[in-house]
Amino acid sequence: MQIPRIQIVGARENNLKDISLSIPKRSLTVFTGVSGSGKSSIVFDTLAAEAQRQLNETFTAFARSRLPRYGQPDVDVIENLSAAIVVDQKRLGGGPRSTVGTITDIYSLLRLLFSRAGRPFAGYSNAFSFNDPEGMCPECEGLGRRTTLDLGAFLDTSRSLNEGALLHPHFAVGGWYWKIYANSGLFDNDKKLSDYDEREWDLLLHGGDAKVALEWQGGTVNSSYEGLVEKFTRLYIKKDTAEMSDANREVFLRYVSTEVCPLCEGARLSRKALACEIDGHNIAALAAMEAGELVEVLAGLTRPAVAPVLESLVDRVRNLVTIGLGYLSLDRETSTLSGGESQRVKMVRHLSSGLTDMLYIFDEPTAGLHARDVERLTTLLLKLRDKGNTVIVVEHDPEVIAVADHVVDMGPEAGAHGGRIVYEGTVAGLRDAPTLTGASMRHRSPLKTAYRRPAGTLTVDGARAHNLKDLTVGFPAGVLTVVTGVAGSGKSTLVNEVFLGRYPSAVVVDQSAVAVSRRSNPATYTGMLDEIRRLFARACKVSASLFSANSKGACPECQGLGVIYTDLAFMDGLKTTCEACRGRRFRPEVLQHTLRGKSISDVLEMTAAEALEFFHEERLREVLRAMNDVGLDYLTLGQPLSTLSGGECQRIKLATELHKTGSVYVMDEPTTGLHMSDVRHLLDILERLVDAGNTVIVIEHNLEVVKNADWIIDLGPEGGDGGGRVVFEGTPRDLLAATGSHTAEYLRRDLATA
Repeated sequence: MQIPRIQIVGARENNLKDISLSIPKRSLTVFTGVSGSGKSSIVFDTLAAEAQRQLNETFTAFARSRLPRYGQPDVDVIENLSAAIVVDQKRLGGGPRSTVGTITDIYSLLRLLFSRAGRPFAGYSNAFSFNDPEGMCPECEGLGRRTTLDLGAFLDTSRSLNEGALLHPHFAVGGWYWKIYANSGLFDNDKKLSDYDEREWDLLLHGGDAKVALEWQGGTVNSSYEGLVEKFTRLYIKKDTAEMSDANREVFLRYVSTEVCPLCEGARLSRKALACEIDGHNIAALAAMEAGELVEVLAGLTRPAVAPVLESLVDRVRNLVTIGLGYLSLDRETSTLSGGESQRVKMVRHLSSGLTDMLYIFDEPTAGLHARDVERLTTLLLKLRDKGNTVIVVEHDPEVIAVADHVVDMGPEAGAHGGRIVYEGTVAGLRDAPTLTGASMRHRSPLKTAYRRPAGTLTVDGARAHNLKDLTVGFPAGVLTVVTGVAGSGKSTLVNEVFLGRYPSAVVVDQSAVAVSRRSNPATYTGMLDEIRRLFARACKVSASLFSANSKGACPECQGLGVIYTDLAFMDGLKTTCEACRGRRFRPEVLQHTLRGKSISDVLEMTAAEALEFFHEERLREVLRAMNDVGLDYLTLGQPLSTLSGGECQRIKLATELHKTGSVYVMDEPTTGLHMSDVRHLLDILERLVDAGNTVIVIEHNLEVVKNADWIIDLGPEGGDGGGRVVFEGTPRDLLAATGSHTAEYLRRDLATA
């Protein structure tokens, strides 16, 4: 029987070169290729976008107006599509009320179990929900902690209201909030707070029933008077801190104190819910267990009346363990998860689905995974396929590529030099293909044999944060140290929290997202544009603001975007090139000003390689050299960051940090999103940094990086409570002989197949 196939004809989205391809359905297809080669353009911007757009077209116009909008991709034909489920690496938000248990629906099943089998009976399922008034703790409203205004930080009692006794910047003298108290008539504004009597303190903190006349737009309005505590609580504490800007969140945290709720002791639930137990465990105790422990407890329960619920619970929690998240607990807030953890948590929801013939699309699901857990992940991908679904994965990891039924290799290089299919077929054929992916699969690097001698030691002692077991670790100075271990073993805690807490001057390249928008580009993100604008201003004797597409020089028709976005209500929006500036973003008179014969638009259209030839100013050349060093020589300076792939965003962040001077560099999984051939470029950069006299510490799972380290610190042996210990310290050569280390085991396997 012939396998049905998804047919794509004439795909031209982003850098795609009018490509056509055929993808087998009910199979596992892996798209690979260097970062920026067009993988995301074909899989997400073309295939996934069209699948989701066509699904939305089945709804009414009213429903479509409330659904996410997907523009029609630049492609001639796509046939035989299934409904798509995209599992990407976007971090899960949701605020403090969203947990691993709620986002996976495992906690809903746990609530159902306790409502049926728990004793004494406490009520139906919602009686065990910390997000429902019936189940939440009345003191903390289901948050498990109580945040209050820190009056010691908020007030300077040695001052009067007129002297600035209210220290919060939003309550500064002369401001709107300050006027509510100063104009209330309730206080002597020149009286020091320390001289207030009990009645005045109560009025200031908790208020009365007064109205305050305030000036507003040439008139007056009567504003209700609120005490400081009530006002601050309403304005700030009741809001989700995740929705605040970084600056506002920092200010907010300076004026509050947070403690575990004294009533529920952090359990979030009412006393009635917490009194209900199954075999001596209440629901909060089970939710606080690591998934690996929880699955054993649930599997040991015998309750015939609720056997289907128990079976489903055990299956879902076991999926968490299988996918490498056995160290997570159900009460872990989703806002604390990394991108890789977020993606794997999303996978758990779909693994229990009964739907078949769906199209599942995954974006580098091995991000943040140890080699041990990659093996588990491939098992789950195959499980999804075997249920009758089409699984498409964008991935660089050779272990995932190895289990594919079909491989599409994009390239041959990145950006304008990519966008083509350089290989399509079986894994065996890819290994012989003359592509960068094929060459990387054929040639694994050997183990490093010559190791640098340390120039000293940076010591961390008594590390007990999270799951760390009172560790004392010496990080050798002047060498390349790689910190390894399975997910949840304590690597990030040891390096990003404890080490950086002791050595805060280190240059950090972490996994926090690159801020992207339509207006941000490599020139703005790296800071080069400020210097470029100053050069134009000096050369042309005009204001530097003219050379900003966000300021005076912007084209008035498109506001400096170069394109016009048209909202078509419930239909897909339309993006067209601005006719006034022809996509060049600036006013005509601005483009007449030149620097060495080039306009500001010409400069922004240069690639990093071309710009390095054009500019001789050392401040710019430092950044441009770094961009070229990390393999971004093909990116234009004005390309919107929103069009960059995940690997490109990671590297532009790395390039921004590389030209800084610092004796200690700390990098958190810098190979995230990098093709196998790009990892070699990264290693060259790390080697140069160390050769220049720097200390480089890298948290990493990639075995190519592990093999090239001078020193290894391996944590584990497992994640969560099973980790937090140093399993091994030494050179990669010595690691080969180590026992009880998952990293050692998979390093031996890698070298055996090299």
